[in-house]
Amino acid sequence: MIIRRRGLLAGLSASAALALPTIPASAIQTPRPKRHLTMLLGVPEGSGPDRVARDFVGFLVARLPGFDITLHNLHGDAGHAMLTALSNAPPSATTVGWVLTPTLPARIIDRDDPALIQRIQLIGQVEREPVAFVSPSSDPANTVQDIIQRASDDADAVPLATPPAGSPPHLAALRLQVLAQTQLNIVTFPSASAARQAVLAGNVSAAALGLSQVIGDIRDGNLTAIGIAARRRFGLLPDAPILDEGGIPLAAFIRRGIAVPVGTPADLIATLTDAMRAVTEDDAFREYAEANGYYAAWADGPAWLAQMQTEQVALAKLWETDPWLSSSGG
Repeated sequence: MIIRRRGLLAGLSASAALALPTIPASAIQTPRPKRHLTMLLGVPEGSGPDRVARDFVGFLVARLPGFDITLHNLHGDAGHAMLTALSNAPPSATTVGWVLTPTLPARIIDRDDPALIQRIQLIGQVEREPVAFVSPSSDPANTVQDIIQRASDDADAVPLATPPAGSPPHLAALRLQVLAQTQLNIVTFPSASAARQAVLAGNVSAAALGLSQVIGDIRDGNLTAIGIAARRRFGLLPDAPILDEGGIPLAAFIRRGIAVPVGTPADLIATLTDAMRAVTEDDAFREYAEANGYYAAWADGPAWLAQMQTEQVALAKLWETDPWLSSSGG
């Protein structure tokens, strides 16, 4: 009886083995290696702008499951070092750049590098951040107009801090000066962080900074927003006035997005474009961006390039009257 049961089990095992389907070798797929991308950043590692870039990439990689992205900071020469490295990179679908305007057109002008944009292709803007004018809450100015009026009475008495000469907030301060037709006491600092510390400490009367640098201080009551250079009030700061409400038609934005060397394969550009646009349409990213002082704002490459070229014309005129590289300060 035992022998018969063993024989029966053996027969069942053989039948089961014969019933298993044969899987062709071509149907067995091995995981494909991820495509590696290096993204160049023209800002110091650990800085506020660096954090903004890395936050976006965190959302982007979720939309690019077949990619691995490494970030590399090249912040020398006011961002020109990164832009030059990007423009000189081989179009091998392995290098992209996190690009800011007006930084790009400003470096074309002040570094006399008009061919730069001919070697870089803008593929999409993803963020727009307004420049904010703030003053110490311990001794706040009433409005930006108050700063202008006091400067017209005594230009040296009202220091206005900005990040380094040629940075987007510094250029916004120069544009404010032109619109006000008043010489402002613009004092440049080595970094946005240093300018922020100066206004927090009350060492300057006001500062022009990207809103992401100061939105936490404004919400905490450490700084007072006396004017935002935007077309409408910022959602999380409904009480902060925009400059246009006080008769100053100044909108100054820091626009951020991704660019590639000219000649980069179209398939990579299309893949990145779809992923970037999807991030800007993601409600979670939109809420995150606004909470941190900027907007999710999509513009495709041609639209962003057209906006940049308009901005470059305006900056070139500003350069003729006030070359910002000579506008150095403490």
